[in-house]
Parts: sequence; C-alpha cells; structure tokens
Amino acid sequence: MTEDAPGPHRPGRPGLVEVAARAGVSIKTASRALNGEGYVAHETRQRVQQAADELGYRANGMARELRLGGNTSTLIGMLGGDLGNPFYSKLASGLEREVRFRGLQLVTVNTDEDTRSEQRLTDALLERRVRALVVASTLPSHEHLAAEHRHGIPFVFVDRPPVGLSADAVLLDNRGGAHQAAAHLLELGHTRIGIVGDLSRLSTNQERVTSFGATLRAAGIADWREHLIEDAHDVDTAQRAVLDLLRRDPAPTAIFTTNNRITTGALRVLHRLPAPPALIGFDELDMGDILGVTVVTHDPENMGRQTARLLLERLDGYAGTARWVILPTRLIPRASSRRPPGTG
Repeated sequence: MTEDAPGPHRPGRPGLVEVAARAGVSIKTASRALNGEGYVAHETRQRVQQAADELGYRANGMARELRLGGNTSTLIGMLGGDLGNPFYSKLASGLEREVRFRGLQLVTVNTDEDTRSEQRLTDALLERRVRALVVASTLPSHEHLAAEHRHGIPFVFVDRPPVGLSADAVLLDNRGGAHQAAAHLLELGHTRIGIVGDLSRLSTNQERVTSFGATLRAAGIADWREHLIEDAHDVDTAQRAVLDLLRRDPAPTAIFTTNNRITTGALRVLHRLPAPPALIGFDELDMGDILGVTVVTHDPENMGRQTARLLLERLDGYAGTARWVILPTRLIPRASSRRPPGTG
C-alpha cells in the first residue's frame, strides 16, 4: 500500500491527497484503489482512477519499494564516461536488456570523464538506494567505495579496473589489441608511426599506448614516443593532434588512434589528403566498413551482457572473491592500413 502523508499543497505533480479530494474519498481508499487492492467498490475505483488521470497523478514507485522491500529499489546505476560515445550506449544496451528480464531498471549518468562529477553522481545514485552500481571510472582510486561495498552494494567495473577495491570487473584485452595494431603496421613496412591517445590518466589509454610502444620498441623503433600525442579526448582535439603530426618533418607514414572518437577526428583531417598516412583505430566505427578503416574491434554489447551476469549473480547471493572477465579484441584489416609510400 502506498499512502502519502497529508500536508500542504506543493507545486508540481499532484499527490495522493489531491486525488482523494477530487474523488471524494479518504486517502486510504484512494491508495487502495490505485494499488488494485480489495475492499474498494468498482465505481469508487473508477472514480479515483479518473481523478488521478485528470490531475496527472503518478505513484511514487521508489517510495513504495522502500516501504515494502526494505532499503533498496529496483534501480541499477551506471556511470559512463561519455554517453555520447557509441561504445557506452552499446554497452548500456547490452546491460539493460539483461537486467530488464529480472524486473530491474537501468539508470545511466554521464561523468564526462570528470573526477568530481563521478564522485558527485556516485553519491547521488547511492542515495537513491540503487541495488548495484556499474562503473566506468576515471578516478585513480576507489577505496572510498569500500564501506558501501561492505554493506552489500555490488559494484561491477567496466572497461577500467577498480583500484584499491576488490570488486568484479569486465575489461578488454587492451594490450593484446594494441599489439595486433602495431604488428600489422610493422608488417606493412611502417617504421615512423604516430600515436594519438585519449586522456593520459585513463588506464585504457595507458595500456593501449604502452603495449603499442613496446611492440615498436621490440622491432627496434626506440624513438616512438617522439610521435606520441595524448589527451586528445574528443573529435576536435584529435583533429588538432593529427594536424600536428602531419606538419612534422618527416611526418609519420601511419597513425594509430586509441579510441573511436579520436579515429573520427583523424578521418576529418585525412579524407582531405590525396595520399594520407595509413590509419588504424581502436574500437569499431559506425560505417567503418564502408569507410574502409582498419580497426581493433570488440563487442560492447557483450561487455554489457557479461557485466549483467556478474551483477545478477551478486544480487542472487554470490559472495565469492572478485572476478575479472577479460574480453578479446581482434584486428579487422581494411583499406586504410596501406603500405608506406614507395614500398609497392
């Protein structure tokens, strides 16, 4: 039973008090009628429902859950770094489809890769008594979440691992994917390769850049960092970084970009050139196959499904040690990974 406490009228959406007054019944009767409970005459139930419809009343589902079910709701919170990025929207889609079948609802919030925003939004979701949190974190440490973790709130970290907190995680094989990209360019004959990276503080970028550079160094290219530009987090900064690389003398004959937004920025520059350098991007692009862009690809929706599996097992009572799932990546060679000029 949901029953709003009587009180003065408040602006905004009407409450149960207003519905009861319009229908000419008690608050308790209005509550019973709207919740489908017994002991309410058919005509009374219809009158109450009509009053609710006319007023635009909507029951406070969260309040009802907290009254009936304890101190949690049916909400699953997800903190994404940039929900405008197709990677996060696909991940959320895979996650939402799985939790929906369990009667749970996914609430996504956007941190913009900002540490203060992430902390504020995390607190806001926890205050709403979410059942669990899915976190793509930009923070250097997660020790501050230990108390919530001990109190039974499951955390599953996606794309970036937890630091200072023992929690489940679903991650990509960033090192393996970057190694494939570097090895492919080396096989084509490239030795002067530019790297345009995401925010240097993000673990995903660090793993991809480190692995790519290690592969180049193993091939005898010791000065690879001279052609590295990081902190190109969006399309505009990526464009500027690519232009910077192309103005150098000599310019790189190939470019590796560490995420899909950076690849998009690179394409905006390279499509204007009669003989652009080779290009490999980490993450698939929309229409990447049509544009002929070589990519290191993976399945964000599967990442969402795997995240849901770990999360639901925790909600079902699994109390074992933290589990990390590492998802594979694979290289898809396309037209953009061409040989250096003059090599046939």
